[in-house]
Amino acid sequence: MSEETNNEEKVSDEQQGGADQSQEQSKEQDQEELNAEIEAELLDEIDAEADKEAQPPVSEQLLEQVAKANDQVLRVQAEMQNVRRRAERDVESAHKFALDKFAADLVPIVDNLERALAAIDSADEGQKAVAEGLELTLKSFMDVLARYKIEVIDPAGQPFDAELHQAVSMVPNPDLEPNTVMDVFQKGYTLNGRLVRPAMVVVAQG
Repeated sequence: MSEETNNEEKVSDEQQGGADQSQEQSKEQDQEELNAEIEAELLDEIDAEADKEAQPPVSEQLLEQVAKANDQVLRVQAEMQNVRRRAERDVESAHKFALDKFAADLVPIVDNLERALAAIDSADEGQKAVAEGLELTLKSFMDVLARYKIEVIDPAGQPFDAELHQAVSMVPNPDLEPNTVMDVFQKGYTLNGRLVRPAMVVVAQG
């Protein structure tokens, strides 16, 4: 009877020892998991602090964004101002030179009136009234041209200007400076400073 009791006690002790060992292992595993969690949390905190240090403060970011936005607004305003100025120049140019082709068609009429006056014999009393009528017509015509900024180019005795004059010939003339306009075959005209027709001239050759 005593031997059976001893055996049972041994078995009971062994079971109790196994349970204690299992509990001990479980505690160690729990502790390791807890340590791993704590270590992960610490690493996350370190990474978060590093990210905060790498990024500029929110106020600096906002200032940078505001500066960029202001720069873009200024660029847009400058571009719009340039567009407005170009449009104003185009409108002004259209107003100034709207009569460009019309002026080119009018100036031959002036040429014809001047030729008619030059062909009249001033000593002939019968043509005197015609000459006076042509002179008044020519004067009225020239007044209208001047009113619309159409100006005459009559460069006799002036230095030759390639932008306004067209040389039809060059003639040696020791009495004049080289490149001086000796004679004008046909007067030129400008509209608001823009050339409508160059003056056809004879130039002194040095």
